[in-house]
Amino acid sequence: MRTPATLMTSSITARIVTLALLCLLAWLPALASAQDDDGRAVLEGLDSRSFADKAEAIEAIIQSEDERATDWLQALLDGNLQRLKEDGRLVIVVDNVGREWPVRDALTGDELGEVPRRDLDRITINNALRSQLRSALSMVELYVGDERSRLAAAEGVIGRVDDELAAALEARLEEEESDQVRHRLNQALAVHRLERGEAGAVETLYGSLNSNVRVALTRAAQSDDAQVADAARRALADIEQKLKLNRIAETLYFGLSMGSVLVLAAIGLAITFGVMGVINMAHGELIMLGAYTAWAMQQLLPGQPGLALLLAIPVGFLVSALAGIAIERGVIQFLKGRPLETLLATFGVSLILQQLVRTAISPLNRTVITPEWMSGSIAINDALSLTLNRLYVMGFALLVFAALMLVMRRTRLGLEVRAVTQNRAMARSMGIRATRVDILTFALGSGVAGLAGVALSQLTNVGPNLGQSYIIDSFMVVVFGGVGNLWGTLVAGMSLGVINQVLEPWAGAVLAKIMVLVFIILFIQKRPRGLFPQKGRAAEG
Repeated sequence: MRTPATLMTSSITARIVTLALLCLLAWLPALASAQDDDGRAVLEGLDSRSFADKAEAIEAIIQSEDERATDWLQALLDGNLQRLKEDGRLVIVVDNVGREWPVRDALTGDELGEVPRRDLDRITINNALRSQLRSALSMVELYVGDERSRLAAAEGVIGRVDDELAAALEARLEEEESDQVRHRLNQALAVHRLERGEAGAVETLYGSLNSNVRVALTRAAQSDDAQVADAARRALADIEQKLKLNRIAETLYFGLSMGSVLVLAAIGLAITFGVMGVINMAHGELIMLGAYTAWAMQQLLPGQPGLALLLAIPVGFLVSALAGIAIERGVIQFLKGRPLETLLATFGVSLILQQLVRTAISPLNRTVITPEWMSGSIAINDALSLTLNRLYVMGFALLVFAALMLVMRRTRLGLEVRAVTQNRAMARSMGIRATRVDILTFALGSGVAGLAGVALSQLTNVGPNLGQSYIIDSFMVVVFGGVGNLWGTLVAGMSLGVINQVLEPWAGAVLAKIMVLVFIILFIQKRPRGLFPQKGRAAEG
């Protein structure tokens, strides 16, 4: 039961809370008004005939730490900060195309509609003010931005620091809490000191891969001051060594991404070749069908490239798998045991599929839009960044490989496939229907080729000749890794991708492929069954 004292206390508390809310509501407009008054005061300094007054106004805007400072300074730099002739109000031009320009209030941000451009006066600036504005924009970001924007701003001022900006950066350095931002600010100040001939500034720049730092060190290496030049040359030598390591890492990354594409393209071929002994020259066109499926899904779902790509994975698998079943039932089953005829027949099928796509869709290449979450790159440092689309393709290839390993090791189909691969006659005698295994295996291998096409659509344009670029490389991967061996296909695909990427820069694309082909020929002479030879009596025969 609540006592009178309790009721009185609750009543007093309620009154205090109500009074506090009323004070807050009354204070907020006053705060907004005070902020507008401060903003109006610093902006009015820009509306002057004197460039010196405008320079002081820019400094005042920086020191105000107003959230709108970046917007004001950028508009002034772009020539979009203008004055209404009617009432002298400062506005920002949203779009300066045509005779009437949409504008918004510089202080409040309210849209004011379209204004004839003859009713506006531009706030003019000169080259000195433009330079000041560029530096000022960096300084504003250093004060009011989050850590990422402050870091970008600190990187942006490297190589553009003058004496005035250096003093501001030193003041900001004392207040900055982020170690990364502080490191960049120290580099910016060190480049400035190096340009003034201070040899001690080189120590701060050791190991930096920033392009502006390298430019500053290159200039310093040609200095008349022997001490400065010697220190700069030593720093450049250290940086060059790091650049070589980063180039090696970049080559390895591109090689592995190319290898993952080869694995996707070859892994289905390895299964069908190992089980049926069929040289399917139409395998490249099955890859092409998967790529066109990704393009078609984006046409069905315009504006949703991410969802379309995800749906293209199962649909591309089904399309290529059904096409594979049609090829196996319509051509290959009648040519079993005749490898030369099978090769020629599937080559004819590949030409038919190419012409069918040219007639039904277009002979021109199509572009598949990369989803936003696959765009961009991960910056490792100033000299190395990993593109996300290739990273996703590598991960996708490994997922497909893992799924196939589970199918081959943990399912009845996988057991039957391994049995037929090792000894077809013995598998038949044990009751395994080899024809059924052939159909399902060809469908599985063709479906994986479709998945390879979906992945390739994110790396290159989609066209009727897409598959022809990968069919020969796929056969080389299968032969090099060992016919029918998935682990051999993975190792061979990744290895050939890296080897190609290493050879291409100095040998050229064509000569690099020739060198790889010669290497595989010599390797097969030594190990005819590849890196991971197939086991079983049929393999021994």
